[in-house]
Amino acid sequence: MSGLLKKVASLITGNESRDDAKTRATTALITTEITDRDLLRQESKIGATLFGPVPKGRNREFFCLDESTWIWHEEWRDEKNIERQTTVRYEIHPKGVLKVSDGPRYQFIEGDELANFAQATRLYYEETSKKIYMRDPHTGLKFA
Repeated sequence: MSGLLKKVASLITGNESRDDAKTRATTALITTEITDRDLLRQESKIGATLFGPVPKGRNREFFCLDESTWIWHEEWRDEKNIERQTTVRYEIHPKGVLKVSDGPRYQFIEGDELANFAQATRLYYEETSKKIYMRDPHTGLKFA
């Protein structure tokens, strides 16, 4: 596996599972039961902003579904007011990152697209670590 892929995989998996994070978040908020779906929604809100502001009238989601799957989803209405949507699934494999697009179309990403994906996953991990799980993304230690 290339260095870039190893880095992407380590950013994706992190040091902590959502179950551990859910337990900690629930303990911290005592009165609120946090579900996996709640955490995913919070993560997705952060992920949606990593590519700049979401245009008015659009809904964007970008999140890590599991150890090897990332989802990009957008919904909008076109100029004829017809609802449109697109979903792209990125699967982390030993030989690369497989992009599965509507259609279905399958291809391993490379070049700028792979570099952009790696940057997006790194930023996602950093931002969700800090804002949701209250951990330093570089050390994994809880914030004081």
